[in-house]
Amino acid sequence: MSSAPIAPAYRQLGAAFFSEVEPTPLASPRMLAWNGALAEELGLVPQGDDAAAIFAGNQPLIAQTPIATVYSGHQFGVWAGQLGDGRAILLAEIGGQEVQLKGAGPTPYSRRADGRAVLRSSIREYLCSEAMHGLGIPTTRALALVGSPEPVWRETQETAAVVTRVAPSFLRFGHFEHFFYGDDHASLRRLCDFAISRYFPSCQSAAEPVQAMLEEVIARTASLIARWQAVGFCHGVMNSDNMSLLGLTLDYGPFGFLDGFDGGHICNHSDHSGRYAYGNQPQIGLFNLHCLAQALLPLLDRDAAVAALKGYQPLFEAELSEQFSAKLGLASRETEDWDLLIRLFDLLQAGRTDWTIFWRQLSAFDTNEGAANTAIRDLLIDRDAFDAWTRDYRARLLREGSVDQARHIAMQAVNPKYILRQHLAEQAIRQAQQGDYAVLERLREILSRPFDEQMESDEYAQLPPDWAAGLSVSCSS
Repeated sequence: MSSAPIAPAYRQLGAAFFSEVEPTPLASPRMLAWNGALAEELGLVPQGDDAAAIFAGNQPLIAQTPIATVYSGHQFGVWAGQLGDGRAILLAEIGGQEVQLKGAGPTPYSRRADGRAVLRSSIREYLCSEAMHGLGIPTTRALALVGSPEPVWRETQETAAVVTRVAPSFLRFGHFEHFFYGDDHASLRRLCDFAISRYFPSCQSAAEPVQAMLEEVIARTASLIARWQAVGFCHGVMNSDNMSLLGLTLDYGPFGFLDGFDGGHICNHSDHSGRYAYGNQPQIGLFNLHCLAQALLPLLDRDAAVAALKGYQPLFEAELSEQFSAKLGLASRETEDWDLLIRLFDLLQAGRTDWTIFWRQLSAFDTNEGAANTAIRDLLIDRDAFDAWTRDYRARLLREGSVDQARHIAMQAVNPKYILRQHLAEQAIRQAQQGDYAVLERLREILSRPFDEQMESDEYAQLPPDWAAGLSVSCSS
């Protein structure tokens, strides 16, 4: 490696915050995917077989023993007690980024599990974290994907894989909950001081730094979830231990992007109550922020914390308004815009219109008198109602002097042509299981430029095939 990895700064917090753990060697590791662009950002150069061995956990990256961190959390709204990095092992820091292996064997927090990840779920995480980065949504990144013929049992026998994840920090709301519920306020203070100093330095000069940090986390979370809603992303398991302190999309498990629009869409087959449905994500974000605020109460004024939480909704609505104004091609704001948007949601919901294709097609809307806009109109079931909507939409655009060509370019820059649909991930998985990784790499490259036309890749922007309706993902995915 050409860079100089160092021990994670998190180690300085002490033994109460983590356990040292050696990765479990993986049989016959093979580098299946290497994110060259991210590696270049980090100053890393792979060196043959050594790279596969290092990012499988078979060879050390630095002299210090890797660590797994301890945290707790609320899962499906219920306090779950101590959790922790059950199959994630933090190797080092490189260029201010933490480097973590997912699937490199059991840790003290594995709760009798094997600590492994399978090829199927590892491909999904590798692809989606990079797809989200391409969409401009804050996320952890994926550096490498290592596979092995070593068997792993889930519902059936599968093969093992390890994803190398990269982020400025993997701190979760659950890290703070752990020390609050353990009545260890000294460690809670130590963790807050560490987080503020390292990740929220502007909060250090505030009269109440912890309060300032909470307010910043609330703002980042509100912005993140508004961006999820705009692209139709469903996380699938928004437990408080899966929420990033830095406002990153964290832990790609039973995620999914909307195909046909349904505000009640549930992407996680294990979510029987629909707690984490697409339309519930904003309020679940607030629930998790309440969990974090409660954990910080020994260091906060309660009334100030409550006031900060009340700021979440207006922050979320402001970011959502900005996102959808851009998606609609609006350069200004009017009070009637929300009504225009809600009417559109109702039309899309009624016909289960494909979310991504609709918005991309809308980018080409023609405001000329008498323009049929047939390609857009044909996506809707209730075309008479859509005609009425387009009349109001056209009038709205003309009021602000919108110019079609300029607006088309601006709308295409925010309405992606390519997303990681379930069937695309499934195709990459099936090919990889047969030893062909070309589809995986091609898909990663396409998703890294989701707003570009990429005419040679049009088949990746089509409606899902009929067989895709039978696909499902769960917490084991």
